[in-house]
Formats: sequence, C-alpha cells, structure tokens
Amino acid sequence: MVRGEILSSDGEVLARTDVYEDGTEDRVYPYANVFSHVIGYDTHGKSGLESEANFQLLSSHEFFLSQMKNEFLGRKNMGDTVISTLRADLQTTAYYALGDRRGAVVVMEPDTGKILAMVSKPDFDPNTLGENWDWLVSDETNSSLLNRATMGQYPPGSTFKIVMALDYYRKHGSFSGYSYLCQGSVTLEDHTIQCYNGTVHGQEDFYSAFASSCNCAFAEMGTELGGSSIRDTSEDLLFNKDLPLDSFRKSSFTLDGKSGIPLIMQTSIGQGNTLVSPAHMAMITCAIANGGVLMQPYLIDQVVNDTGDVVSTTEPEAYKRLMSNNEAAMLGELMKGVVERGTAASLSGQGYTAAGKTGSAEYDEYGSSHSWFVGYSNVDDPDIVVSIIVEGGGTGSEAAVPIASEIFNTYYYG
Repeated sequence: MVRGEILSSDGEVLARTDVYEDGTEDRVYPYANVFSHVIGYDTHGKSGLESEANFQLLSSHEFFLSQMKNEFLGRKNMGDTVISTLRADLQTTAYYALGDRRGAVVVMEPDTGKILAMVSKPDFDPNTLGENWDWLVSDETNSSLLNRATMGQYPPGSTFKIVMALDYYRKHGSFSGYSYLCQGSVTLEDHTIQCYNGTVHGQEDFYSAFASSCNCAFAEMGTELGGSSIRDTSEDLLFNKDLPLDSFRKSSFTLDGKSGIPLIMQTSIGQGNTLVSPAHMAMITCAIANGGVLMQPYLIDQVVNDTGDVVSTTEPEAYKRLMSNNEAAMLGELMKGVVERGTAASLSGQGYTAAGKTGSAEYDEYGSSHSWFVGYSNVDDPDIVVSIIVEGGGTGSEAAVPIASEIFNTYYYG
C-alpha cells in the first residue's frame, strides 16, 4: 500500500509519497517547515496528522476490481487521500507573520470547530527529519519538535481577564455599577500589583478597565471574588480538564479557597501558577464567538479515494456548552471594546469588525513578557478565531496583534 496524500482544504498537497522505478518510496512535504507540526512526520514514529490519519492513509477504497488488477500486476494500491481543514493561505500567512520568533498561532472556525491554521516555532523540515533526528531530539534549547500550539504551557497574562470577567458576571449578574479608581498600583497584605508601566487609568467602569487591561482593578476584583469562585469558573472553561483532542495538553489552575491574597492577586491578572496552551485559549474564544458553545475541534474534513470519491466526511458537532448565550454576548461586548478603544485599537477601522483581548505574560524576574492576543473577526456573525503567542514579544499590542491583523487581512482580502 502506498501511503495516501494529505491535502489542504484549498487543494494544496501537504504530504505525498513518491514511488520510484525500483520500488523505493519517499514521503515528501512540499511546504517543508510551514506545516511541520500540524501535518507532522512519518519517520522515527509519527506525529500530527500523519499519526491521527494513519489508518485512513494506509487504507484503500479504490474500486475493488482496480485493486485486484494492481495486485495481479504487482503494483501497490494507493491509500486514501485525507483532505484537512487547514487553509494553505492562512497557514502560510501565520507562519511568515510569526517570522523567526518563537511562539504559536491557532486559527479556527468557531461555528464548526475546523482548525484552519496551526503554526509552532521553532520548527523543522520534515523532508530532512531522518538525517537531523539525533540533533532535533537532543536540542533542549529550541525544542523544535514540540508543538507549542497544543502542548505549550504559558502563563495567560491578561487574556485571563476573560475568565475573571465571566466569574464577576456570574457573581453580580451585571457589569453595570462597577467602579474602580486606578492609581497605577495596588497593595494588599504587603503585595503590590502595578499596571503596565505604572500607568494610572483613573476612574473606570468595568468596560474601560477591561479595554485598558487594568491590572489593579482585576487584582482587587480577584480578592473580592475569592479563589474558590475563580477556580469554579476556570474549570467550567476546561482548566484542569482533559481537552477535546488527545493531542491537546491539559491546562493547569491552582487557586482554591485556601489561597492567600498575594497569589489571588497574581492569578487574577494571569500570572501566578496558571498555565495554558494557545489551542485552549482558542477554544475559550471560540465558545464566546459561538454563543457559549464549544464545537469539537477537528483537522480532517474529508477522506476520498484515489479517484476522488468521498469515503467519509466530518460533520461539525458540539463538544460542550461552556457558558450561557447571554454570558458569551457580554464577554463579546467587553472584547469589542478592546478593539474599539483599548489595547488592540490597531484592529479597528478595517473592512471587518473584530473583538479580542491582549495579554502580556511575565516569565522571569526581569519583567520580560510573552505577547498574547486572542480574538475573532466579524463580531455580529463571527468568521474566524485567532489565538497567538509570541515568546518574549512584550505586550500583546506590540507583537501578537499585528500577526492577527495579517491573518484577518488574508482571510478577507486574500
């Protein structure tokens, strides 16, 4: 059996097998590094779609008389072709927008669960994996084989304020009436939280505190909500839970009712001990964009035989309701404000509307931070969700938001 092809949803060949006259075979990846983690490899074991779709790629649904003829002539039958949900244009845009920086990008359709793009860097060339294997598996500095999109564990930074806002809404039933005077820093029990660069935001309502990503407001809010309440809401959003795909690493959240004020303050702004993958943040954002329901994420759209006849098609299905329709709508309003008048304002004034949340996740004692952005486009009837992290990229608006802009532009304008 000759291993079947993997195609993008727009018809590009992402993996194929070349068979030579002497019967030897080569697995070829025309896009080289661009799809390396999500398509994976078929040497030294299997990963990515090469692993997930292994059965289909090595099964043939070609007409049985054709199969018998091939066997009679001593020719190998062709495995089925797997048509992925991935779009080559969005994947390529995300790959080159991330550039030579470390990080990950996930693009999804919130109303179907289709994964349209998934990039992780540092990466590798699956065409030369065999000859570079020993170096790749021993290189702990780059961890090039690690899919940071699904397996990376990062502090969420201010993207966690989405979780905080949901918990606040559940406890109070409304964002109206909230008032906070930001003076640039807040100290409780000898623990001080500062807003970014010590910015003094002044008098804020909930919407302005969210749009300007006011650390002080959310740190103090966390102490009022308490560790148990924040934990319950986090776990409703699948923290500490198995995620819909086996290849997605579980996110961790440690607050509980016994947690002290300093840890609650840190956790409320997305620091502390909380760790999350870009894929998980994409799923939370998908639920918000899809009226509270998370659709089952998937990568295989169709399987067809060698002559193009459809063998199977994946039908979208709901995975779980993570929040009510009203809660999703309220969070969406907050995220619209981030684009209209907040930290992602560079996405406003385009031919499409957008909503989202930026984040800066500190990871060392020097204040270095990863740059986050999660969001979606066409806010009244959302088209795509993006989740982006740039390691060491600074603020979300500095590094992650421009990548989101390039992806949205490719989606709408090609």
